[in-house]
Amino acid sequence: MSLCSHEHHNALHGVHDHHNVDQRLAEAESLCAATGARLTPLRKEVLELILKASAPMGAYDLLAKIKSESDRPAAPPTVYRTLDFLLEKGLIHRLTSINAYIPCCHPREGHQAAFLICTECKVVKEASAQGLLEQLDQLAASDRFSPHHSIIEISGKCQQCNSK
Repeated sequence: MSLCSHEHHNALHGVHDHHNVDQRLAEAESLCAATGARLTPLRKEVLELILKASAPMGAYDLLAKIKSESDRPAAPPTVYRTLDFLLEKGLIHRLTSINAYIPCCHPREGHQAAFLICTECKVVKEASAQGLLEQLDQLAASDRFSPHHSIIEISGKCQQCNSK
């Protein structure tokens, strides 16, 4: 079962186009429970902030939000550990080019994604990168290179910003 109510596994889609945050949090809790992990209150709060955001969020943005919205004392190392947990469980993605986090639409699938990041309005769109990654794996294999991780991010201007 996907965290999205609609099918778009390979289609380009906005990562913030999902509105049922409560359902996605409940599904994240059951995903964690199924792997013997716990979605602690802080983990749930950070995931909820990322799900509710309209743009990618940096760690310090998350820290500021946590401090302003709750009495919980949160330090940068705690937030980074929380983000690492959410990344490991596949609940979020890290956009390395802008050092920010976005929700993952298909955490149960262990998919590899490609991201289009608008440098003006900050909208991020995601699509499956399976075909691209197969080509990159062939390239790496041709040099007997053993890749550990690939991230495909394309920065530029989205359709709406281009037409302004």
